[in-house]
Amino acid sequence: MTLIKSISGIRGTIGGRTGDTLNPLDIVKFTTAYAAFIRRGCNSGRGKIVVGRDARISGEMVRSIVCGTLLGMGFDVVDIGLATTPTTELAVRMSGADGGIIITASHNPRQWNALKLLNSEGEFLTKADGNEVLAMAEAEDFCYADVDHVGCYVQDSSYARRHVESVLALSLVDVEAVRKAGFKVCVDAINSVGGVILPELLDRLGVGYNMLNGEPTGDFAHNPEPLEKNLGGIMAEMRGGAYDLGIVVDPDVDRLAFICEDGKMFGEEYTLVSVADYVLAHTPGNTVSNLSSTRALRDVTERHGGKYAASAVGEVNVTTLMKQTGAVIGGEGNGGVIYPESHYGRDALVGIALFLSALAHKGCKASELRAGLPTYFMAKNRIDLTPDTDIDAILERVKQMYKDQKVNDIDGVKIDFPDKWVHLRKSNTEPIIRVYSEAPTIDEAEAIGKELMQVVYDMQQNA
Repeated sequence: MTLIKSISGIRGTIGGRTGDTLNPLDIVKFTTAYAAFIRRGCNSGRGKIVVGRDARISGEMVRSIVCGTLLGMGFDVVDIGLATTPTTELAVRMSGADGGIIITASHNPRQWNALKLLNSEGEFLTKADGNEVLAMAEAEDFCYADVDHVGCYVQDSSYARRHVESVLALSLVDVEAVRKAGFKVCVDAINSVGGVILPELLDRLGVGYNMLNGEPTGDFAHNPEPLEKNLGGIMAEMRGGAYDLGIVVDPDVDRLAFICEDGKMFGEEYTLVSVADYVLAHTPGNTVSNLSSTRALRDVTERHGGKYAASAVGEVNVTTLMKQTGAVIGGEGNGGVIYPESHYGRDALVGIALFLSALAHKGCKASELRAGLPTYFMAKNRIDLTPDTDIDAILERVKQMYKDQKVNDIDGVKIDFPDKWVHLRKSNTEPIIRVYSEAPTIDEAEAIGKELMQVVYDMQQNA
């Protein structure tokens, strides 16, 4: 069984039995429930929902089912075709739609797909709203439109251009400075929609580029999560010395990782930190990231006179706390940059434009920019779940073991030591437990992470 229903949407592997995977019948059920939920908030008329998708092999099949179901529920559908997650979010606002569905499983491998659900602001549903959709899907008390009230379907491919234009118009994106810098970059677009939109952004910024895996076939050239272990190809290309920067995105282009001019990783965790350092230098204020993100953002924020706050993992949790604290920038340590001047969603295009602006202003190399930021080392481990895994019991056991330390249990369990931390939580997107840890050295980070992993292994063995 791979079907996962969480704050991050509905996702699963394609094919298999109903109720176990993401298959046509379940796609219809969850799309119908979402449409019924959105209908409650429509003031008048048929209502309108935007649909975009990444380039996954299953994307066309899922898109057809989603669009047909929405039409059957009486909604007009604006199909924006191959589009990034942030493009779809912006399209909801730009078109005045009542909601949106993004068909993407983000960083998951090629056999996965998902439905990410948006409200009328182009933002992800809150946990409460998401739970209401799930309850409606479970009840299956649906009523479809009669023949005179079926929705209308239109295609509109203009939103990628409009997205790029909105990024270029941001006050801290210095197009002229980037053009004058004459950057040349290497991009890994992982055979998805990054290969469609990033050339347009880079052309408009006057940046020369070489595109790796740029054809949007959905047949990913490597594991699509933008982690160092998956990026040997572009790192080797960068070591040739022909580029100022390497740029890597995930299939729906809401996560962003950089590679320095010497072929070494800039650090996924430091995408947000570096962009925040640039933004805070020009716009003093507060920041937010999630509990699994590096302490470096806190350090940079305080250095600029702002206050840092940590949320539970999940983009909607981050954006909710950003609004509450008036944060000028925030995001997640997985390479997700959220810049409210643009919109409340992770956006790799915004991150790229701001980072290149920072490089142009500082007149330095990427490696030099990285060296000027606080240094921590993070270990990211995972434990595969078994049907018998009692996650609640594991978390309670960990809390008791470390009760003398600072414990945060708003999302799993995070243990904050004076000089390091470790966070244990169930993933919203995969059937795994994530164990993230950070310390002044990688050996210390790995050690505290492995310590907690052993607790889980022991409990699984004794179950």
